[in-house]
Amino acid sequence: MNSQQNEHPSVVVVTGASAGIGRSAAVEIARRGSGVIATYHSRPEGAEETVALIEELGGRAHALRLDVGDTATFPAFHDAVRDLLASEWGADSIDALVNNAGFGGGRSFEEMTEEAFDDYYRVLLRGPYFLTRSLLPLLAPGGAILSVSSSSVRPGDTEPGYSGYAGMKAGLITASRFLARELGERGIRVNTIAPGPTRTRLGGDAFEKYPEIIAPLAAKTVLGRIGEPEDIGRVIAFLVSPEAAWITGQDIQVSGGYAL
Repeated sequence: MNSQQNEHPSVVVVTGASAGIGRSAAVEIARRGSGVIATYHSRPEGAEETVALIEELGGRAHALRLDVGDTATFPAFHDAVRDLLASEWGADSIDALVNNAGFGGGRSFEEMTEEAFDDYYRVLLRGPYFLTRSLLPLLAPGGAILSVSSSSVRPGDTEPGYSGYAGMKAGLITASRFLARELGERGIRVNTIAPGPTRTRLGGDAFEKYPEIIAPLAAKTVLGRIGEPEDIGRVIAFLVSPEAAWITGQDIQVSGGYAL
């Protein structure tokens, strides 16, 4: 049944939904019948493309700007989400939050500066942590929180230059596991997923600019290719759906067997 016809519409917030994994997650979530609030930072045109794709499926979506690295903006974002829920869906809660917004890693330890380290922290750890807290009053009992981690955290995928990036993603995984315990009393599930190398715009469109890096990454992947955004988006859509109602506190590898 289309969520627009339900007495209590299902709506999901997906951050960083203007391209890549976030866009794919938003579309797959909408394909399952939920409304989507798709956030963007600097590419409103990308978010509107995501909204258009969802509308082509017969779904409903709206774009909102969000700087996940600026926690001072979160109260206003909470109010914008609350108002949009009421005006567009006649709802007062969201069913899930997908913390996807971020940026790629790749800075050696010797080149790491405090400013760069703080950027990793603000966007990859502090941002999703406090955005979750800000939107928690809007999250329905029995809802879901899904944050995107990284395969770079697991043993075997320790490429040079990712200590700052992977450190924050490891913190996000640990915090999410503890939140699963703390929010479980409300029936809220909290999980993370860890994509491997995936064809997205991260890293300055690295896969587009440097296609020669694809074959070595595919060679390290059991299934013989790099990931596509749709590979990750389908898993996100599943994990925030009622079908995954018995999964919480997990970091799930979605990497095609990268670095096994």
